Amino acid sequence: MSKGGADVALFSRFGAQAWICVFEAGVETRHELAKTGDVFSGFVNAMKAGDAYGFRVAGPWSPELGHRFDESKLLMDPYATVISAPWVYAPALGMRGTNTANLVPKAVVETALTDLSLRNAKQPRLIYELGVKSFTKLHPEIPEGQRGTVAALAHPAVIAHLQKLGVDTIELMPVHAWIDERHLRPLGLRNAWGYNDVQFMALDPRLAPGGWAELRDTIAVLHQNCIQVVLDVVFNHSGESDQFGPTISFRGLDNATYYAQSNGELHNDAGCGNTLDLNNPPVTEMVVSALRHATLKCGVDGFRFDLATVLGRMEGEFRADAPLIKAIANDPVLGTRILIAEPWDVGPGGYRLGNFPPAWLEWNDQFRDGVRRFWRGDAWSANQLATRLCGSSDIFVARKPSNSVNFVAAHDGFTLRDLTIFSAKQNLANGEGNRDGNGGEITWPGGKIEALLATLFLSRGTMMITAGDEFGRTQNGNNNAYAQDNAITWLDWQNADQKLIDYVSKISQLRGEHQAFFEDEFVGANEALWFDERGQPIDWQRPKNQFLGLLLQRGPEALAIAFNASTQAVLPALPGAESKRWKLIFASTEGPNCPPFSVCVYAAESG
Repeated sequence: MSKGGADVALFSRFGAQAWICVFEAGVETRHELAKTGDVFSGFVNAMKAGDAYGFRVAGPWSPELGHRFDESKLLMDPYATVISAPWVYAPALGMRGTNTANLVPKAVVETALTDLSLRNAKQPRLIYELGVKSFTKLHPEIPEGQRGTVAALAHPAVIAHLQKLGVDTIELMPVHAWIDERHLRPLGLRNAWGYNDVQFMALDPRLAPGGWAELRDTIAVLHQNCIQVVLDVVFNHSGESDQFGPTISFRGLDNATYYAQSNGELHNDAGCGNTLDLNNPPVTEMVVSALRHATLKCGVDGFRFDLATVLGRMEGEFRADAPLIKAIANDPVLGTRILIAEPWDVGPGGYRLGNFPPAWLEWNDQFRDGVRRFWRGDAWSANQLATRLCGSSDIFVARKPSNSVNFVAAHDGFTLRDLTIFSAKQNLANGEGNRDGNGGEITWPGGKIEALLATLFLSRGTMMITAGDEFGRTQNGNNNAYAQDNAITWLDWQNADQKLIDYVSKISQLRGEHQAFFEDEFVGANEALWFDERGQPIDWQRPKNQFLGLLLQRGPEALAIAFNASTQAVLPALPGAESKRWKLIFASTEGPNCPPFSVCVYAAESG
């Protein structure tokens, strides 16, 4: 903004003409922009904060060359920080030659927030993954008008719950403006997760009706209570989908620049119809600007990058020195933030766990699967569990256990409760004939949540749980509930298992009291002793070790952890019993000795 109006600039390398379209009382006024190089620009008299606008761009329609310009489409400004309404999908958004001005939200000119003085981001201990709406929609202590919004996260009842669990970092599932996938509306469904962004600089008004100021104020309260905030961001694709999807922003602004493609065919490494060309300088710059905006204007502590392998794809392969990854590392603001990768995508060679730069944390699905397999009783699973318990040094070579984000369940897949109930996915409610979701997910029917949680909290690395798993949430076996914006995903606080909440609080506290045994170093050979139920060294050549004991020594103090995956109670013989006084300080299941399917912790001092 400047005195008397606004300076406007729009990147479009292949566009032939461009207009900024200002709306007042529903009436559109077009102002043509002049082009210099790859940028259209101009000055709009009397344009001010609060004005609504969009862009139109004319140019070639040559899909085989990647060009899909359509002057009839009103396009969203990629740098808009406020939009007038949520996105609603309509078939006309994808119909060439159909004017969409009455169908799409408008960008709104905003007076920019001032930059904050940034706090130092700290290494997370326990990350709590949550969807803003699903977490707060049914919370009885939050005022009804505030439920489902970012502001609700600052409520004292929410903070008290997080603090009871020992959470120091919350990870918000996408809060940027998104649009429903085109197949959902005919099914009467809505996107509940938000992983279908249209914009990266504006928040979704359904979640943050107060815009960035609402998020900023909420983060300030959480910071006052020693809770960090990480945003889950989706830069791998956009909500414009495949060639039949809507033209609402990037496709109409400059399809050949924003999307990765070959001979006009869109790449689909995200499995959502398109892949952003993050190696192209204008796209890299846009993403960096979006990350800096969230950090400087709101004090965000870090970011979790969805399908993060896309961030480093160059000529079909992943490279940790790709332009965007380097730009983030070299940025004086972003380089200080918590950076978490979901280290895979669906493209060729897309599974890259352990391949991100040293400063990055990575979701470790090998931990998830190893824990589930051990408790289910799979052959050779004890060997894998031992490695996961010690920090996954086989994956994070020359790094730290904290680089591994350990989890047993996440938003994507069975809930913790459901994986102990269902042997197969129950996704019929998604309207895809139960074909969607992971059909090979590892489950443990008849298992115990307490044992799974104890294994997580007694492992080296960064811990993560998903909201509601601490009180037994269920999705009725749906392991791909992205389209269930209803009671399937909304947390049922009224029927929360308070005993399980207390249990999680207890095991979290136990971890904190014995933090020296879970320091950010891989467990060394001289530090750990693995033993069986007789107190003898584990036979690693045995296919099924259903009892796994781990003795950790720290000077005169020692901790022994027994993982009993057998159907029988075990009174383990603890190594060094003749020189130590052992005391049972924790058991995941009540009962004599170490009950079936339980974790028991013993503490000792030299005696």
